[in-house]
Amino acid sequence: MSKERISIFAGHFGSGKTEVAVNFALNAASKSKKVAIVDLDIVNPYFRTADAKIELEKMGIWVITPVYANTNVDVPALPPEMNSLFEKKEYDVIIDVGGDDLGAKVLARFKDEFLNEGYCLYFVVNTKRPMTDTEAKIEQMIYEIESSCGLKVTKLINNTNLLDNTDVDVVVEGHRIIERVSDKLGIPIGFVSGFTDLMGGIEKEIDVELFPLKKLIKLPWN
Repeated sequence: MSKERISIFAGHFGSGKTEVAVNFALNAASKSKKVAIVDLDIVNPYFRTADAKIELEKMGIWVITPVYANTNVDVPALPPEMNSLFEKKEYDVIIDVGGDDLGAKVLARFKDEFLNEGYCLYFVVNTKRPMTDTEAKIEQMIYEIESSCGLKVTKLINNTNLLDNTDVDVVVEGHRIIERVSDKLGIPIGFVSGFTDLMGGIEKEIDVELFPLKKLIKLPWN
């Protein structure tokens, strides 16, 4: 896990980025920290932080959602609370952004603040999604995100899954691909995430920190 106060989660559609970000916020709050989570995903209107708002607020987490939720705009009206989060240093801040160059564009507005404050930009990868199923595609997406927002991806997250059909072999296969990207680009793997029932089997195969997930985000067809 990052020791930075600001953790940014990016990931392409279907990566499970929002699920990871929400669980990350709950984990931080369980350690008696003040936590704020910000939904800045302008790319995907379906898997939203707001889905878990009740559970997040039960844990005392400050949930910040934008006025443009459920739209897809190029120059979003960002929530005014963003500015105060750089001042309220008692808060750990989790930011959920879209995983392509359009999604990352919202970060560029606060580039100087992030660089001055320090941040960890996690790129969440599901190698079973068509846009991130090869090393080359993952590398290209990282390049596009960094070029768009002016920030560097600092850690990779293996969140490889096939929804209910996920097993240990699926996660391990994805991990080998992400390991090669990590080695080539010099970006460490922060952790492997997955639902709790898989953690025991994964631990036997992968020597990386594991982060168990609780299912909180609804699928749009449910």
